[in-house]
Amino acid sequence: MLLEHFAARPGLHSLADIQHDLGLPKSSLYMLLRTLVNLGWVETDATGTRYGIGVRALLVGSSYIDGDEVVAAARPTLDRLSDDTTETIHLARRDGTSVVYLATRPSQHYLRPFTRVGRRLPVHSTALGKALLATHSDDEVRALLPRRLEAVTEHTITDRERLVEELALVREQGYAVDREENTLGLRCFGVAVPYRTPARDAVSCSVPVARLTADREQRIKAALFEARDRLSVATRRM
Repeated sequence: MLLEHFAARPGLHSLADIQHDLGLPKSSLYMLLRTLVNLGWVETDATGTRYGIGVRALLVGSSYIDGDEVVAAARPTLDRLSDDTTETIHLARRDGTSVVYLATRPSQHYLRPFTRVGRRLPVHSTALGKALLATHSDDEVRALLPRRLEAVTEHTITDRERLVEELALVREQGYAVDREENTLGLRCFGVAVPYRTPARDAVSCSVPVARLTADREQRIKAALFEARDRLSVATRRM
């Protein structure tokens, strides 16, 4: 719980702030932090009074990515998709009500979104997440998500039933769209990778709205479908 807290809140934090967020007894929290500092999972500033995630967590996270068969199998497809679209490409995995980036390919353009492996985003506000949710039944989606969803931007779908309605369209058309629902000025298109049912991984392409034309949108969708088909073959035995 403590390491997840730090992972979701970059930077250094005081003992009082951590205690306020987690609700743990101050003495127990302090002893736990000191133990984790000694083991390298948590780091402190020069004063020893502010805490953040340590380098050992990076080593463990990197080993997860390096040892993942899907990530390894997807690399040639992600490279080709990046070349075909020249835009930002993500491979992500659902973790509860979030999606986590497993691999990225940055846009070849100067204007491009922020991206990094390990980034965690809400499942309901992303094309990646909606593509994955669409592989579940409506009842499973209702069991996973609350009735009211967090508004990340002014365009985020915050009503669960409205999201369920959109997922029906995602199933019909085979892809999901994030219409500036996670980042203003950015539209994303995502497809699930169907090597498992329900799917746990998805691929997306993110494009600044200022650069998106109707013709470019169609070419991106076609490239995503081709990437999905190649990944289906590459991950068939996984």
